[in-house]
Amino acid sequence: MSFRVLVDDNFRSIDQSRRYAAGEYATGAEALAVCRETVDRFLRNEYVEGMAASALYFRYIMFGEDPFIVEPPDSAEPLDCFSAWDYARMRCMEMCATRAGTSEACA
Repeated sequence: MSFRVLVDDNFRSIDQSRRYAAGEYATGAEALAVCRETVDRFLRNEYVEGMAASALYFRYIMFGEDPFIVEPPDSAEPLDCFSAWDYARMRCMEMCATRAGTSEACA
């Protein structure tokens, strides 16, 4: 039994032929870490100094990768639902506040 991570393309979300598998993992925690790193990598690459969180988040929902976890049937380790979009929104706020030195830059 393994947790599969699949990744959709936000730009072509309807086109499931663009979906790819990012691996199979023994634990939900490992799969979740892969999902978070997928989102973080995109955000790090897209961030421009002084960028507002809303602008970074817009780039993510338009062009980023949308990872999700497929749990094994009858998993003894059920996961809370992971939303890449919710995670990206939170990370955009954190990144802009940290890099700008103030949360006001993230409006």
